[in-house]
Amino acid sequence: MKTKSLPPYAPTLIESTRAIGYTLEAAIADIVDNSISALASCIDIFFFPIGNSYIAILDNGCGMDADALETAMRYGSQNPNERREENDLGRFGLGLKTASLSQCRTLTVVSKQGHSIEARCWDIDHVIEANDWSLLILDSEEEFNAIPEIEELRKLKSGTLVVWQNLDRLKVGTLDFNRSMGKKMDDVRNHLSLVFHRYICGEPGIKKMMLRMNNVPVPYADPFLSKRNTQVMSDEVMNINGSKVVIRPYILPHISNLTSDEIATLGGKEGLRKSQGFYVYRNKRLLVWGTWFRMMRQAELSKLVRVQVDIPNELDNLWTLDIKKSQAMPPEEVRNNLDVVIERLAEYSKRTWEFRGKKETHDSVIHVWQRFRGRQGGAYYTINRDHPLVEVFDNSSQQIKQNVENLLKAIENGLPLNSLYLDLNSDKTVENETETSAKDVEILLQNLLAQLPADTAKAELLDRLAVSEPFVHYPHIIRKYETGGTIHVQNKY
Repeated sequence: MKTKSLPPYAPTLIESTRAIGYTLEAAIADIVDNSISALASCIDIFFFPIGNSYIAILDNGCGMDADALETAMRYGSQNPNERREENDLGRFGLGLKTASLSQCRTLTVVSKQGHSIEARCWDIDHVIEANDWSLLILDSEEEFNAIPEIEELRKLKSGTLVVWQNLDRLKVGTLDFNRSMGKKMDDVRNHLSLVFHRYICGEPGIKKMMLRMNNVPVPYADPFLSKRNTQVMSDEVMNINGSKVVIRPYILPHISNLTSDEIATLGGKEGLRKSQGFYVYRNKRLLVWGTWFRMMRQAELSKLVRVQVDIPNELDNLWTLDIKKSQAMPPEEVRNNLDVVIERLAEYSKRTWEFRGKKETHDSVIHVWQRFRGRQGGAYYTINRDHPLVEVFDNSSQQIKQNVENLLKAIENGLPLNSLYLDLNSDKTVENETETSAKDVEILLQNLLAQLPADTAKAELLDRLAVSEPFVHYPHIIRKYETGGTIHVQNKY
């Protein structure tokens, strides 16, 4: 059998790989991956839209010598089936080239180790002219000095500088490139703050990273609001081919308890509802988010659910990871385990919505509203007649008791259910879903206690109020009056 070598036609292939489908933010994230793999603790992104515009990514990682740099510039520099280092965020040996040249026509990479600085360049126009995989080697002082941000690299003991010039793809269809690039880099900032939030925030097992854009630090965007009163369920750990997949479900606070900034962080421009679902991390770098992998639909009652899934890089082939590291699909073994997690999450999330964001600690809480299941399988709500605020009228005249009962029934029958449904299904807060102030609760308590004839009755009432809404959320006020707090009644009636 005869063989014939058929190397790819350089001008055609290098142009074709530009159409893989990178967005600007995904392309820059791919370069940041390389910096993290190089153990960088600080990554700077510079962009300059005027004149000879460029984007430059500089890190203080371990850097590369001449041989390592040329290997990195080679298409397919590493076999994707080879075992990677635990902290390696790469996979196909294509990211540096395909991500960069998807946005520009000239890619220059400069790397420093000790006193040695090496620079290599892929220039698409030069490749077309040479009709060969002709990599440019920059070696003169004049060539080095012409590289944007080269002085920043020279200040470092070691590191790598990636420079994109001739930004043809970014200029397509723009009338004001300066303004357009500013908006696009805002999207990049938001993307990086989410994708690398665990590195920017810092957590055990990974090196904390400083990420800056034009010298302004990029904040982290935690999709789980883990420093708030988010409900964290127990971890599920699966062992697949000797590697661990860790699943950690979160239930976010009710939307009425979130600030506008927190809602924006959680939902972004796509809205809070579309951000629910699985958040898949590879080596703690976010790959895919806001999807249920068709295992359930995105529903209103599950919009507060986020599920963190941590996978190691040795399971890339099972998750069908793509070149852009923006798509992954869980294998069947993982999907079967996720089904159980989803069922449990659905019930927790539903409870969070039903009780207006307040977590039920036990069944003995006396709620103002009671929920019942109707004969046709639906639900209806009534005001709890056993609530202390209703029982206070028991000793009133028959006429007052009847008037109170008529008022409660009117409230129950007049619930604007259609309007409530529309408001709760929107991504905006229902304005009257606010906590009763501590001052209002204390005044209400004072008025109740002032009507009691004896200390024994007072003790019994305080015991009941301690597990009743809204008093259950203010235990310090109950304790104050259990120990003889002074009553100064403001009569509102």
